[in-house]
Amino acid sequence: MAFEKVTVPTGPAFDPVRRAIPADAQVGQWVASDGWKLRRFDWPAPDSRGRLLFQTGRGDIFEKYLETFAHFHAQGWSVTAFDWRGQGGSGRLSPDPHVGHVGDYGLYDADFAAFWADWRAEGAGPRIVLGHSMGGMMVVRALAAKSIDPDAAILVAPMIGLKSPIGATVAAHIARWIAGLGDPMRAAWRGNERPGALASRRSLLTHDGDRYADERWWQDRHPDLVLGPPSWTWLAHGFAGAAALASDPRIETIATPVLMLIADADKLVDPRAALRLGARLPDAQIVRFGPESAHEILREADGVRDRALAAIDSFLAAVVPARP
Repeated sequence: MAFEKVTVPTGPAFDPVRRAIPADAQVGQWVASDGWKLRRFDWPAPDSRGRLLFQTGRGDIFEKYLETFAHFHAQGWSVTAFDWRGQGGSGRLSPDPHVGHVGDYGLYDADFAAFWADWRAEGAGPRIVLGHSMGGMMVVRALAAKSIDPDAAILVAPMIGLKSPIGATVAAHIARWIAGLGDPMRAAWRGNERPGALASRRSLLTHDGDRYADERWWQDRHPDLVLGPPSWTWLAHGFAGAAALASDPRIETIATPVLMLIADADKLVDPRAALRLGARLPDAQIVRFGPESAHEILREADGVRDRALAAIDSFLAAVVPARP
């Protein structure tokens, strides 16, 4: 797969920060112990202040966050990211390339722990982990299992609970039952980010039309990055994983300083579940956003995004002060 290093502007919506891989960044592969290849992104900072590992959400590609990476890079952080197994440029776990399937979230856990161990050995200095949505859930699971040891963690709209119009408990039973019938890799619904959503996909994710369009811009050039709805098995494990975290006594043992950014109006994940978990963390700061923010806080309109980045910068300055 070829990626744009230098791109000629194509119109008024073109943004070289968001729509071109930085010239000094690398897109490569990390190979798991079973031989599976996960696509990774690395952008080293000169005279680096430290290293930041960014974990995206379900169905995401790291290209959506190039603008955010540029912010962290300008702050002196070397940035790394990888596409989760089964999505983005890390292959598919379903015969249908447009279905986001995983047989067990334990695969995500194992990939994350192994990648962290390798990435940790690749360089010195403070290490930060940031997880958005599903990535946020996986960061919490890894912190609880002590399979990662960051100096600080940032959770952005973390998937600590999934939204459902019939309630999480009933939806979890239904998802588990349907996943056990027929093909467990079949799509849970036809499209959009959740079943029966009357709102547009854009309104569920961000109020910023230009930033929303970045994803399609990259997918039009690299159609193999396109992913649609999750499988019933993915959904069943999502509900089960959230329920497990709600009663996991290890949450209270997480000593890592944590910053949580929560969108109270989030229609994809349950902000109340995230707030309940945040109250159990020994060292957590919580920043909340109102109706001005949808799910993708770091891809929101400037007012929201700037406030979110300022909160992250302030948190990191306190936890990992910049070198003199």
